[in-house]
Amino acid sequence: MFFVRTASERDLQKVRTLLVETWHATYDGIYGADKVQEITESWHSLVALKANLAHKGGEFLVADDGKRIGGMAFGVMADNMAKTALLRQLYVHPELQRQGIGRDLFAELESCFPDAEVMRLEVEPKNTAAIAFYEAHGFVEVDRIKDCGVVGSGIEAIVMEKPLV
Repeated sequence: MFFVRTASERDLQKVRTLLVETWHATYDGIYGADKVQEITESWHSLVALKANLAHKGGEFLVADDGKRIGGMAFGVMADNMAKTALLRQLYVHPELQRQGIGRDLFAELESCFPDAEVMRLEVEPKNTAAIAFYEAHGFVEVDRIKDCGVVGSGIEAIVMEKPLV
């Protein structure tokens, strides 16, 4: 059984491994292994994960069974959108998906932002499993963008939102 808890610095290498494995399993067929490797080296480096962990007002969660990290989630309040929480990351290891870990991470993260009225996220249009997960949890498409994650990424994304009130 996995328990959701706040991440610590000692979790970061395991979280990085989880992200690299999950990204390759999910996105190699979409972007190619080389592009996925490039993205994970940047977006999921230990430096990037440490920055998330230290982000003021951010929530960095892991699903832990005492032996391994099975999932992770990271969210923050938006700087430029009033009362909006941003779900930046929610990943569950491919071997552990559809066992309620993502649901539990999401439920905990959702409760971490009491001032938020909306939760917003970006998702790859070809990641139909993730889109179905988010739709099942009340998200709807509100926009499409050309630069997911960082300006200039060139990665298209669906923007989805869910009311929290």
